[in-house]
Amino acid sequence: MGALCSVIRFENLQELKRLCHWGPIIALGVIAICSTMAMIDAVMWYWPLDTTGGSVNFIMLINWTVMILYNYFNAMFIGPGYVPLGWKPEKPQDCMYVQYCKVCQSYKAPRSHHCRKCNRCVMKMDHHCPWINNCCGYQNHASFTLFLLLAPLGCIHASFIFVMTMYSQLYNRISFGWNSVKIDMSAAKRDPLPIIPFGLSAFAASLFALGLALGTTIAVGMLFIIQMKVILRNKTSIESWIEDKAKDRIQYYKTGEIFIFPYDMGSKWKNFKQVFTWSGIPEGDGLEWPVRESCHQYTLTIEQLKQKADKRVRSVRYRAVEDYSGACCPVTKGVKTFFTTPCTEEPRIALWKGDLILATRGLKHWMYGDKVLDSTADAGMRVRGWFPRKCVEKCLYDSEMDQPLDGEKKNR
Repeated sequence: MGALCSVIRFENLQELKRLCHWGPIIALGVIAICSTMAMIDAVMWYWPLDTTGGSVNFIMLINWTVMILYNYFNAMFIGPGYVPLGWKPEKPQDCMYVQYCKVCQSYKAPRSHHCRKCNRCVMKMDHHCPWINNCCGYQNHASFTLFLLLAPLGCIHASFIFVMTMYSQLYNRISFGWNSVKIDMSAAKRDPLPIIPFGLSAFAASLFALGLALGTTIAVGMLFIIQMKVILRNKTSIESWIEDKAKDRIQYYKTGEIFIFPYDMGSKWKNFKQVFTWSGIPEGDGLEWPVRESCHQYTLTIEQLKQKADKRVRSVRYRAVEDYSGACCPVTKGVKTFFTTPCTEEPRIALWKGDLILATRGLKHWMYGDKVLDSTADAGMRVRGWFPRKCVEKCLYDSEMDQPLDGEKKNR
């Protein structure tokens, strides 16, 4: 019993550590600044609590803050749900249709993907969100989306308070001349006078909070629209990408296949109910999913296996000609390489002269690929990430197949 309690306390401590990350610190800071300043501006200078409207306004501000934080912490601490360690399909013959995760030592369930940040296979993974320092997936997709809805709505209300406070306080203080506009911030001209006058510092704080609120409304509002688009199609962001690559693969090889996304229920309302339920608990168990009549449980995983094989065929072998430390913004690799570093949390890989890399994608000054490991001690390991393009050169011949690699990949 004591050991069980220790394990539970350790897990709770690990979850609390999610707060010690730049994402939650910034997100909670923005929430605290906007909500606090909105309440102060409303009570002190715009809509006092001794009026009915002021009391209702104050309750609404508190309500926005509570609902935003409730869904934010739900998304963070409930988490997306992970594929059980050692999981495999009930029928042994179905193992050939799914990928095996060497890190988790289990098969990847349909719609699951391995997250390098969480170091686990995540059920119905949408993406890893740095703002909650956790993945968005099966269990917390609804809470995360509600947070994306409520945050802009609360910020719109707060922005209204900031604008009206500054307008009402500055209206009688502004004097217009022929060539100038003067603002008298010395004293408030309001009857009755507020306990604390609306001075320059209050104006600056309100203006700063207004900027945060408007920026949050635009940025988070756009994320909400993106999430609703994929939810109404019963997809995730990753699955939308897989579907696009499926169409690209079919067109590239002219196979004549027709790829049908298996989880679209054919109705936006039915797709919506797959994520949002009255109980707050998503439908299903995160391992098996309802599919369309013409599909089966492994339709998507089979397409993923085809794309993985295609990526191996079209990858290009490079050899490192310069050492690279794995720095995010390397100073010694040129100005263009320094300023065009990929804006992603994907890792960089250190290179030593002579290393072999299989590149699968790239930018103008950076490339992404897997390092070829020869040591038997590294068997089963996978080292992949970004590296500067100027540190490598293309191998003219494949050492194993002894033929040019240029024909293996076409520039599209």
